[in-house]
Amino acid sequence: MTGRLVDTNVFLRHLLGDHPTHSPAATHLIAAIEQGHLVGWTTALTIAEVVFVLAGKRTYNQPRSVIRASVLPLVELPNLRITHKRLYRRVFDLWLAHPDLSFVDAYEAALVERASPPELYSFDMDFDAVATVTRIDPSRIP
Repeated sequence: MTGRLVDTNVFLRHLLGDHPTHSPAATHLIAAIEQGHLVGWTTALTIAEVVFVLAGKRTYNQPRSVIRASVLPLVELPNLRITHKRLYRRVFDLWLAHPDLSFVDAYEAALVERASPPELYSFDMDFDAVATVTRIDPSRIP
C-alpha cells in the first residue's frame, strides 16, 4: 500500500473531538488526506474497531445512523486506501437494516453477496434475516 497506515485512534479523535491536542491533529491529518496532500491506508479491522467503539454501550453508544453518517465519508475519501472500499456502503446498509447484525457480520454478508452461490457456514442465526445470503448451519452437514 502507498502512504501510511491510519490507526483507529486517529479516526476516533477526529470524529469525537474529545482530546485537546490529538483531535485537532487528527482532523488536520484527515483534511490533508481529503485534499490530496497525503495518502493514507487503513484496514477492515480498523473500521470495525471504530464502529465498535462508537456503538458500544459502555463507550459512546452512538446510534447506527449517526455512525454511518460520520464513518462512511471517511472510508470513501479518495486518498484513503482500503481493501473492498466500495463494499462499505452496502455493509452500512445491511448494518442499519438489521439491528441484530453486528458490523463484522454485515461486512461478511456484503462479501458473501458477491459470491456464487452467496452462502456461508455459520451458527449465527442473525444471518437468516439477510435475504440475499444463505446460511448453512455447520451442525447440519452430513
